[in-house]
Amino acid sequence: MTEKFDPVEHNRAAWDREVAGGNEWTVPVGPEVIARARAGDWSVVLIGYEPAPRDWFPADLAGAAILCLASGGGQQGPVLAAVGADVTVFDNSPAQLARDEEVAAREGLAIRTVLGDMRDLSAFGDGSFDVVFNPVSNVFCPELAPVWRESFRVLRPGGLLLAGFMNPDIFIFDVTALDEREEFVVRHPLPFSTLDLPDAERTQAYGGGAIEYSHSLTEQIGGQLAAGFILTHLVEAPHHVDLTARYMPGYIATRARKPRA
Repeated sequence: MTEKFDPVEHNRAAWDREVAGGNEWTVPVGPEVIARARAGDWSVVLIGYEPAPRDWFPADLAGAAILCLASGGGQQGPVLAAVGADVTVFDNSPAQLARDEEVAAREGLAIRTVLGDMRDLSAFGDGSFDVVFNPVSNVFCPELAPVWRESFRVLRPGGLLLAGFMNPDIFIFDVTALDEREEFVVRHPLPFSTLDLPDAERTQAYGGGAIEYSHSLTEQIGGQLAAGFILTHLVEAPHHVDLTARYMPGYIATRARKPRA
């Protein structure tokens, strides 16, 4: 990679390509999902295929201001809007945001979409939201401290941060050995980024996919605490498509609250 490499621009283009290729996290929900949500039967995911616990959300979402952070794709945002929340979807990929706009137009939902880097939420004022909902996506972000600081800033006192992220231990394994031979070869010290690989090897293992960053638990959980959040809940789940699911959790989800005073 050259010194002028911009991971935000790279990952924006990579996720636009994922939309064109039909990646499962870019396929918008169908009318039946929205109909059930309007009837009160709904769920959204933070990690893998695991529904986020309903009691992690406010008891009544009607009118609640929710920021779906780095959560484009026409999946979580439209469901929460159908329940009655005031939803803003923020994402780095124009094509992912277009998925949310597609569902909103099809279903008559009011969803605001905003393009940007999750480290910079300057498009929103202080205390703009009741909930920040951030499914697994900060694996594509070079640094997390600004994400947690900005999330804290845009939440109202008592607001909730629901975040899903990768278990960093997943990244110690050689991806090629894991995918092609089902061998667990410990190779990479942590922290690890796919930028650490030579260009040819990265292309072979990841194609033209987004750059990924392992991020320690100190950055993930410690970073939320350092930003001022109070951690209230934590759960783990196996990676939904990775062989590591046989032996270890690949995902972690946290619920944290901004103090009221």
